[in-house]
Amino acid sequence: MSSSTLTPNLLQTISTQFHSLSHHQTPSTSRILFNRKSKHPISSKSPSILTPYAALSDPFVLQIAETFEDSLSSSSSSSSAPLPLQKLRDSSSETLLSLSWPTRKDEPYRFTDTSYIKSSEIQPITNPPQESDFSSVSEDTHLPNITIIDGYLVETLSGLSGLPEGVYVGSLSKLSSEGILKRLSEFVSNVEGDLFWSLNGVGAPDLIVVYVPEGCRVNAPLNLRYCSVKGSDVGSNTLPVSNPRVLMLVEKGGEVGIVEEFVGGDGNKCYWTNSVLEVIIGEGATFSHSYVQTQSLGAAHIKWTSIRQESASTYKLVEFSSGGKLSRHNLHVQQVGPDTVTELSTLHLSINDQTQDLHSSLILDHPRGYTNQLHKCIVGHPRGQAVFDGNVRVNRYAQQTDAGQLTRSLLLVPQATVNVKPNLQIIADDVKCSHGAAISDLEEDQLFYFQARGIDLETARKALIYSFGAEVIDRIPFAYVREKAKSHIAELLVPTVKSIA
Repeated sequence: MSSSTLTPNLLQTISTQFHSLSHHQTPSTSRILFNRKSKHPISSKSPSILTPYAALSDPFVLQIAETFEDSLSSSSSSSSAPLPLQKLRDSSSETLLSLSWPTRKDEPYRFTDTSYIKSSEIQPITNPPQESDFSSVSEDTHLPNITIIDGYLVETLSGLSGLPEGVYVGSLSKLSSEGILKRLSEFVSNVEGDLFWSLNGVGAPDLIVVYVPEGCRVNAPLNLRYCSVKGSDVGSNTLPVSNPRVLMLVEKGGEVGIVEEFVGGDGNKCYWTNSVLEVIIGEGATFSHSYVQTQSLGAAHIKWTSIRQESASTYKLVEFSSGGKLSRHNLHVQQVGPDTVTELSTLHLSINDQTQDLHSSLILDHPRGYTNQLHKCIVGHPRGQAVFDGNVRVNRYAQQTDAGQLTRSLLLVPQATVNVKPNLQIIADDVKCSHGAAISDLEEDQLFYFQARGIDLETARKALIYSFGAEVIDRIPFAYVREKAKSHIAELLVPTVKSIA
């Protein structure tokens, strides 16, 4: 189907929605079904009736949504979706009707080109992985873990022994507790993201649930391993896509840490991982989040993280991202109670022809909130690019807030690009807020300091670049993950340092 053509099925979809709205029906009766089949031909009067919605709807977006829905309807696992998952799919379907594919003319994507995805032939991964796919998945982990391959939870590769009583980690479709289901239903679809958020809501085969009951402390961090197995060769124009979605609920006084690890794809295998993580952190609860992304250099990696923090809760994120031809992390944090703590530390490496993008949004609405954000990026390729758009909004009632934001970028070669947009929006008048931005190459006097002590230029450059990123990596609270990230950075920097020394 051409991206500029409306098919009869899509026209019927728009017509059905327009008819429902004109009769003021409730959302449950006006739910969009993208693959709805028309039993009657569209009359000659249809174009005039459909004009308002034809102008609002993007045919390419509807085409992808229809493809995602068709892929789920062919799977036996989606025949009777649990209520929270069906609620998510319904709300996402309705939202997509008014969303368009982002372009460089849209402010949030002014520096991020998504044409790589749009120009590809997008193919949803419709079936869970087979045992033959497991050979490429490493089982080297020292943590309780769940393995998600191409968007599907694989229980045979997961190990969850030793979790405290009452903790649930698994798929929503296998959750038998009515109490937990009811709690999860309260939070599903309460946050409105962008196009990719809604596409994930339509295409997710299941919800992966992590539930920590009130007052429960999980001592060992939980490792969520996202593995991409199916991918196409460079130049084939085919882009397999997966839509993993995780919903976490940490009840009052709970404490848990997770490690999200995105890996997969030998060499430059091409695929699209469109992932979403939603976390609700209850009153007085603590959530530690480590996020490591080292996917194929031919991959598209779009990640949404939505955090809701209730009063006196703590959220700490440490992120390291170096993979993907196009990698974008949309991070949304909202403090919905007083005395809340948010700490964000991120490091992006772009040492190939790739884009590393972080768009973060922090919303403070209550007194005595604390936020501290440190973002660093290293660009070591002439066609490499890094993007940082960080927004901290301190609203009227967020008095006595302490909010700090700092972004530092290291450009190692000519023509390397970084676009930074730190942004503080302050309405409260009793606050302590600051932000700063710095972009530079390595300092000559620092290199001279090393050389004056007999250290060659290549070693000096490597030490300075490594220490620049180590400030973030050292904040990973889990030693196994921290050392693994350091080793990966060292491997990436070797060819980069040699080329610029």
